[in-house]
Amino acid sequence: MFRRKFLSFIPASLATSFFLPKNLLASTYKPKEKTKKTFDSRDYWVATMVKIAHPVLSNLSDGKLRQNMPVEVNSTNKLDRSKPTHLEAFGRLLAGIAPWLELGSDNSEEGKLRAEYINLARKSIDKATDSKSPDFMHFTGGKYDQALVDAAFFAHGLLRAPKQLWEPLDSEVKKNVIAAFKSTRVITPGYNNWLLFMAMIEAFLLEVGEDGDTVRMDLAVKKHIEWYKGDGVYGDGENFHWDYYNSFVIHPMMLQIVEILVKHNEQNSKLYDTVLSRSVRYAVIEERLISPEGTFPPVGRSLTYRFGAMQCLGLIALMKKLPEAVKPAQVRSALSLVVSNMIEPEGTFDKNGWLQIGFAGHQPDMAEIYISTGSLYLCAVGLLPLGLPETDSFWTDPPADWTSKKAWSGFNLPLDHSI
Repeated sequence: MFRRKFLSFIPASLATSFFLPKNLLASTYKPKEKTKKTFDSRDYWVATMVKIAHPVLSNLSDGKLRQNMPVEVNSTNKLDRSKPTHLEAFGRLLAGIAPWLELGSDNSEEGKLRAEYINLARKSIDKATDSKSPDFMHFTGGKYDQALVDAAFFAHGLLRAPKQLWEPLDSEVKKNVIAAFKSTRVITPGYNNWLLFMAMIEAFLLEVGEDGDTVRMDLAVKKHIEWYKGDGVYGDGENFHWDYYNSFVIHPMMLQIVEILVKHNEQNSKLYDTVLSRSVRYAVIEERLISPEGTFPPVGRSLTYRFGAMQCLGLIALMKKLPEAVKPAQVRSALSLVVSNMIEPEGTFDKNGWLQIGFAGHQPDMAEIYISTGSLYLCAVGLLPLGLPETDSFWTDPPADWTSKKAWSGFNLPLDHSI
């Protein structure tokens, strides 16, 4: 039953015989038929995740990602992005889908689907880190310091799904992963959110019993504490930038890094409480930014990461740390409409199912010089609540209006307070 539902959202070009019955390949979702109920559902989220993930994982697990993935950039961009783009696609995708994979397999239709994607992800980890693989990825910097960024997202994905994506790996694959992460140490991070990429890799190494450098971790955390501007917002470096990097990177990585430091007795738990309270406040702000129509302001850098801009809100929902006034169902309803508004426009995917540059559709002029096809897969981190089981109230409670929808309809809202 579940497969029949989500298959209607997936173009036949994405289907492969190993999990799609041939009699269902012609089923195609028609956007004009969408209803609030259709979009505000776990089925739709899973279908969206599969649509995004399948081209990356099916090709990488077979050693054909470099061969088959296009490399789109802004037409004015003269930089060669072909070296870092494959690690971008894989690392960012993994960071987003890991909580769903961590639920593991079971006998339900979704559980069987997870089993298939867990298998693809494990094979992909092997292909990405084996120096003999045609898809061995670029980790060591040189002209492509971008590798530090996406190795960090890769590490974040492993930390979000240790039981499914790390512990079962063969010892040789684990060695390759650790060697790949350690090779990024030659890259000097920028004095901004890039410090967290350095720290995330060290956090992973510390967590798995390797020589994670707590000095690097401590530096990244302390600088961000220094750069805190107030009311849940960090500076990206000393200066404030009006964009979504607090959600793309800063809050999710600060929480993970500080949690590991506390676990290993390298930081006081009060610091984690402080970091968490700031992340909760930022998530509340993000929920309020979602308009009654399911849009949010297109402000700042990296807008082509689409609904990855809502990672912090999704993460706090996943952690079950939403404040009492923000119900899980209203977050689900709001994010469902955001996701559908950004994934459904014509041109979001090319004819072979790869993401194309854009915010809502195909808008290649919106890409900065560091954006290429692989970069776009950071949208997957907007789907973190899929790590909540289907029985959780996030999925089972009836649809609910979110804050801005309530406010613009005349609902008598309580006061909003800064922290």
